[in-house]
Amino acid sequence: MEITFRSLWTIIHGMGFGALYLLACSGALIELYRLTCSSAPSESTPGQTRFLKIYLVTMTALAWAAVLTGAYVIYPWYRATPPPGTVDLSMYPQRLLMSRPSTSGWHSLGMEWKEHVAWVAPISITMVAFVFIRYGRDLVNHKRLRAAVLGFAAASFLAAGLAGFFGAMINKAAPAQGGPTIHLREGAEK
Repeated sequence: MEITFRSLWTIIHGMGFGALYLLACSGALIELYRLTCSSAPSESTPGQTRFLKIYLVTMTALAWAAVLTGAYVIYPWYRATPPPGTVDLSMYPQRLLMSRPSTSGWHSLGMEWKEHVAWVAPISITMVAFVFIRYGRDLVNHKRLRAAVLGFAAASFLAAGLAGFFGAMINKAAPAQGGPTIHLREGAEK
């Protein structure tokens, strides 16, 4: 079993930071709703509130890690320009997608959307974490602010989901390959 350096970073970016963020976000949405919209706010303890604050800060770190590794590690490999006369475009994902009509939409729609919508996730969840750290369980008493926090948490989840979907589809059609090969395990000889 082996994997290239660029493929490993793509896994870290998408399955590590991105997928973990999506899983954490679904839990945070439920917990934020439960703590701030419950008819009996006394059910939540200070320990639960403290845990959610730590949870939201961790989510914020995951969201920023996903976006920053995507923008500054994966994306430069994606948009690399091949030397003139290059026939094999497998090492140049953007050009590979654009070279065929059946995959050009993954670049023109998918990547263009992914590049921009992905930034909504960390910005939104940063706001959610900041406001929850500031107000905590007192959000129950601020109806409009509570609605904004839940809305931004949902927007962050949706943006991360869209970016993840487009990223997975683009990586399936034109993966970022190359770099040193990392041998995970030697195969058995036949």
